[in-house]
Amino acid sequence: KKSEQELKDEEMELFTKYYMEWKGGKKSDNTSYTNIPRFYYRLPAEDEILLQKLREESRAVFLQRKSRELLDNEELQNLWFLLDKHQTSPMIGEEAMINYENFLKVGEKAGPKCKQFFTAKIFAKLLHNDPYGRISIMQFFNYVMRKG
Repeated sequence: KKSEQELKDEEMELFTKYYMEWKGGKKSDNTSYTNIPRFYYRLPAEDEILLQKLREESRAVFLQRKSRELLDNEELQNLWFLLDKHQTSPMIGEEAMINYENFLKVGEKAGPKCKQFFTAKIFAKLLHNDPYGRISIMQFFNYVMRKG
């Protein structure tokens, strides 16, 4: 049997051990913090010509990729034609409207570049107090023009 002092010493030893592990006094086994990817790179200096060229080239490639994702004039005209063709009556004044079912049909026909705009989230965002649950074709088209 252990004496009361031995039990207190053992308790204090265990307490100190666990406290140091939890508080970081002793290096933990968790090394995930060493795998955090680097997200900032300093701009190359004027004398680092190769790094400057690399930065210019990577920026150009990035901008080319982004410009390919944008809708060109022909694709925008096609989108407007499809939206106009699938409008849902009745019109509100001069404003053409489209319901969700026709919205999805247009999304299927509009092509891969337009697919990102034909989501339930975007439809719901543009939905405003229409008794038939429709959105304005003009508002949607303007949204595409701004975001695309």
